[in-house]
Amino acid sequence: MKKAFVFLLFLTTAATFAQQFSEEAVLTFQKELNAEYADATESPLMPEDRKEFKSLDFFSPNQNFYVVAKFVRTPDEKPFEMPTTGSRRPMYVKYAEAIFSLDGKQFRLNIYQSVDLTKKAGFEDYLFMPFTDLTSGVETYGGGRYIDLRIPKGDTIVIDFNQAYNPYCAYSHKYSCPIPPKENDLQIEIKAGVKKFHD
Repeated sequence: MKKAFVFLLFLTTAATFAQQFSEEAVLTFQKELNAEYADATESPLMPEDRKEFKSLDFFSPNQNFYVVAKFVRTPDEKPFEMPTTGSRRPMYVKYAEAIFSLDGKQFRLNIYQSVDLTKKAGFEDYLFMPFTDLTSGVETYGGGRYIDLRIPKGDTIVIDFNQAYNPYCAYSHKYSCPIPPKENDLQIEIKAGVKKFHD
């Protein structure tokens, strides 16, 4: 009976959070990302692509891809070298697991923390969630996408797939980008966030 109560409480909390989906926040994210990519001092785009750049291609904001996940801390994990598209091997540690439902199915994603970023002011609570899904290599970049998160205060975390973005490798070969671990492959189409850059 106690477990059932806890589960119902979690669903109630999730419903409350879900009502906070903001299309305006998604559009702001898109606007800021476009501004960054248009700026020669920040853009990962190749010079020839930046000259013609007007906007990234986004899925329309979709509340169904705004989820409240159960946040399960994994405190005993050891730092490891995360593979990248180049020779660089940045150190990460698995920080937690996010458990959530989409389309009536339950999914689990690993959430990581960069060892180097924790040493930089303002990034101590920064979390990193790379993933692939059934749109990868079709409508979205084949190398997967990323979502930036912050350590939550409670045992739930909001994941807005509408703010999923491409690694810089999607735009230029000169970058070395973390490759999403196989454990973070979602067997569902995440039609939200940034689409692939070139067809």
